[in-house]
Amino acid sequence: MSVVSMKQLLEAGAHFGHQTKRWNPKMKKYIFGSRNGIYIIDLQKTLQKLREAYEFIQGAAAKGEQVLFVGTKRQAQEPIVAEALRCNMPCVTQRWLGGMLTNFTTIRKSINRLKRLEAMLAAGESEALSKKEVLKLEKERQRLEKFLGGIKTMDRLPKAVFIIDPRKERIALHEARRLGIPVVAVVDTNCDPEGIEYVVPSNDDAIRAIRLIASQVSDAVMEGRAEFLTREAERAEGELREGELSQEDLFERLPGEEDEEEEGVGGKGKRKRGAKKRVEVNGPKPLEASI
Repeated sequence: MSVVSMKQLLEAGAHFGHQTKRWNPKMKKYIFGSRNGIYIIDLQKTLQKLREAYEFIQGAAAKGEQVLFVGTKRQAQEPIVAEALRCNMPCVTQRWLGGMLTNFTTIRKSINRLKRLEAMLAAGESEALSKKEVLKLEKERQRLEKFLGGIKTMDRLPKAVFIIDPRKERIALHEARRLGIPVVAVVDTNCDPEGIEYVVPSNDDAIRAIRLIASQVSDAVMEGRAEFLTREAERAEGELREGELSQEDLFERLPGEEDEEEEGVGGKGKRKRGAKKRVEVNGPKPLEASI
């Protein structure tokens, strides 16, 4: 496990909350105090909660599950895209489309439409179309790419959602809660932590703080993913070894070599598998050829 240190959190400004007049009382247990009208987040609790979130994300990835990264606010877009790409996970950094989770069947149809348009335009199939029709298709592709490009690899519902600022992403949070999908969220002092399984109290406006925590989630995914791939490789190797043994056993048991009962003196006796039958030829020996 590679969890950040207190020094890294301080340098990233993760301890700065919102103004004291703009806060949510439910975040009181995560607040250390205030200074110059700004709430100071208790980074000891941030470290503790980040470790819990790390273990959860790692465990989900170790089972081969996907984690959806969500951050549509301006400060979060670049770090979320970078870290999601680094661990090869889907992300949403533009406007959250209603039903992205709760109506995923329809969203998947739009994703398939985007893939078909990309294949069509790349293969030159649009050459038979007029210039106006090609421009129309390209415009549709760009629109779908803007909102769905980050989740093209999401072929099923994720088993975890990582959110920057649940106050901003309240629709995504609501859909995840409705489907029972666990949520890991970076929660500032003005947010409501209720309904979030893994609360990571931190500044959700500072780019460095967002990047630092997002990188930890990405590291957890990659660590869990490595465990999953190793386990799958070992399982495949074991199945291959079993398959080879089965083939060898098959060749050893040739037809006519099965265990058979062979009567001997007194009607007793059993011939072992693979033992050849002794054939006795009765009658006179063949005459030798004379010169």
